[in-house]
Amino acid sequence: MKLILDETALGLERAVVETSLGRVVVRSGRRSSNTATILVHGAAGSWTTWTPLIAYADEHGLPLVDLVIPDLPGWGESAAPDWREASIGAYAGAIAEIALALGYRRWRLVGHSLGGFLALDLAARTPEATASVVLVSPTGPAVVEAVRRPVRGGIRLPWFAGMLLAMRILDVFGSIGIVRGLRRVGMLRLLSSPLFADRGVIDASVIGAFADELRPASFVHAARAVAGYDLRRFERITCPVRSVRGQRDAFSSESDSAWFARTIPAFGEQRVPDAGHFAAIESPGVVLQAILASALAA
Repeated sequence: MKLILDETALGLERAVVETSLGRVVVRSGRRSSNTATILVHGAAGSWTTWTPLIAYADEHGLPLVDLVIPDLPGWGESAAPDWREASIGAYAGAIAEIALALGYRRWRLVGHSLGGFLALDLAARTPEATASVVLVSPTGPAVVEAVRRPVRGGIRLPWFAGMLLAMRILDVFGSIGIVRGLRRVGMLRLLSSPLFADRGVIDASVIGAFADELRPASFVHAARAVAGYDLRRFERITCPVRSVRGQRDAFSSESDSAWFARTIPAFGEQRVPDAGHFAAIESPGVVLQAILASALAA
């Protein structure tokens, strides 16, 4: 499915919200209650990551409502924050500030990759406001280990370790010319292949957005924030947590599922055979059902 770049085509509006990490651009709309459905993209993503899922829901008569979809600081149209302030808690806090500024007092959180990690932190910090969490190919302990201990952790997640190394190199030496060159010769589709179960069916708009949102500095600093995080915080989560993970997710370890199940009391996971790291794009129907079921259970 193609990414949709015009928010008005989805019944959404663009706004700029002042947060503790600076000004954040957010798309929102379809108001029907006081509980927001906050969609949080991952590293190398933006609000458009979620547009195939929203379009799929509309096409099947199951529209998602009360949508709040920020561009995280450092990605999309949101400016990079002061990296000294950009902890996981600060990112999560900015997400809550956006929802509150838009008039919501409760939220259902849906997070992809790094966005899933942020959703879990926000759920742990705001149990009274968080109705439920849906994780899509979430960042887990294996990624944390790979960032903290690149050699040992990299053996478990070689594709993630390789991407992190590449982002660090690009951050030091500059990336715009290199990324443009790779895109021009058609190499980005090949290099992004570990992220998808079948890259042949992925629309060119998805690969183009991936190139635009690589943002090495943002990726490196987000990885640093993850590395310094105390995972024991997730033990505080009290709401239902559903995880949808592609069977061929190169950024997740088999051990992650067991760890989440031990740590979060109301955790459940569904594996998707025909998906990699971007299950919401590759298998939007499965992710949509998880979101709808989560809303009913909360």
